[in-house]
Amino acid sequence: MPQRTKRLPEKLYASTVSWEGWVFRVLSSANGVRWLDLHPTSLETLEGKLGVKIVPDDQQNELALAEIHAYLRGELRQFTIPVDLRGTEFQCDVWKAIAKIPYGQTTSYGELAASINRPKATRAVGQATGANPVPIIVPCHRVVGSSGGLTGFGGGLPLKERLLGLERGTLNL
Repeated sequence: MPQRTKRLPEKLYASTVSWEGWVFRVLSSANGVRWLDLHPTSLETLEGKLGVKIVPDDQQNELALAEIHAYLRGELRQFTIPVDLRGTEFQCDVWKAIAKIPYGQTTSYGELAASINRPKATRAVGQATGANPVPIIVPCHRVVGSSGGLTGFGGGLPLKERLLGLERGTLNL
């Protein structure tokens, strides 16, 4: 009987970013940033959630950390770091559309749905936005309710408000 080889879990490299009391975890594969956790989730918990092996490694994340820090200082408007997005075709279409929202501007879930030629898929767009694995880099904080009000954000509404304020220059750095 042939013997099965056990497949080892994929390795991701982790770094931590602290900013104004918030703590983010950056997880990258060899292909780019895979996950940006907006909560101080333990690496063990993230390993279980993502089914990977996580190794702390700031050197592997050097470019990502530099760009995230520059963004949080108000010095970077567009990320150039590679991302390793994993999702359905629909989710990836939504995330690509979100990435096109200009710095300092917002769009609604309905406008986002229309931009991907799915005008009736507002709820599905909302779900895909909520499943964005790399918030801030793919700036889902720029998506707001149809009335322009702040709606759900994985990092919480205070962080969403702070990020939008940073981009609009309405809050002190």
